[in-house]
Amino acid sequence: MSLLRRVNAGLPQAIGFTRRPFKSLKFAGESLDASASPALLHGIHVFHCPDVLGIVAKLSESIASRGGNILGADIFVPENNQVFYSRSEFVFDPAKWPRVQMEEDFLKLSKMFNAMRSVVRVPALDPKYKISVLASKQDHCLVDLLHGWQDGRLPVDISCIISNHERGSDTHVIRFLERHGIPYYCLHTTKGNKREAEILDLVQDTDFIVLARYMQLLSGDFLSSYGKDVINIHHGLLPSFKGGNPSKQAFDAGVKLIGATSHFVTEELDSGPIIEQMVGRVSHRENLHSFILKSENLEKQCLAKAIKSYCELRVLPYGENKTVVF
Repeated sequence: MSLLRRVNAGLPQAIGFTRRPFKSLKFAGESLDASASPALLHGIHVFHCPDVLGIVAKLSESIASRGGNILGADIFVPENNQVFYSRSEFVFDPAKWPRVQMEEDFLKLSKMFNAMRSVVRVPALDPKYKISVLASKQDHCLVDLLHGWQDGRLPVDISCIISNHERGSDTHVIRFLERHGIPYYCLHTTKGNKREAEILDLVQDTDFIVLARYMQLLSGDFLSSYGKDVINIHHGLLPSFKGGNPSKQAFDAGVKLIGATSHFVTEELDSGPIIEQMVGRVSHRENLHSFILKSENLEKQCLAKAIKSYCELRVLPYGENKTVVF
């Protein structure tokens, strides 16, 4: 039975966290090859709390007291801003430190330091992040995500693809989705009906949403109702060339550096906290076609890097509209 689902027709409408001084500390624990000890598992912990003395010592003690070994840790404490960020990678023996006990230990630390965020993941034990991907007519980011999922480069499970654009049953995207059992939902939009209630029903059980060149602006009501992160790719270096057709904007401006920006989605168009940016050089010899091809290649790389960083707990909110990316 075909997994395609077709819904009413309509016309799509196009749309599309200042540098601060800081002190940063990075240290590494003893080198340990986890592959030499098959019983050992790899864990990741991120921590965000008010900055006080003794946080690093308590974090280290919590892991070491259970027989764990820290392989590396990143620490960030902004100057004149009394907050603490850390991301630790460690190995442990699950027989000595069960997953439930690990959660309890880090919860005690969280309460001790009034943490705003404390998350621990054990990739070998925990489910992969479940995502939905929204895309419009362009295929390049969508196809790259599908291949990244298939190759195991992206640690996610794709629950469905949602689009406001029809794709024929003989297209490579649809054939791929049917072969791998990933549903495709076509929800045509109009200026007066963005089909957000239907999209919300389809994404309720996901951990986050990826916009792979989805040319619709999600409303504040949708973002509030969903209540989880939405990651977008913008084919340009934000905050420059915002809005529609930024590649042509940049081409017409004669830029010598092109870029792509992956960011969290907020109500304000293309203004959410930035996760990743990439750049590439172009010259006066480019035509619009070669310019766009180079731009699309950057978009694919930038979006995949942002998703991977997010799933590896490398991205933390910082201030009003910024991120810490370890």
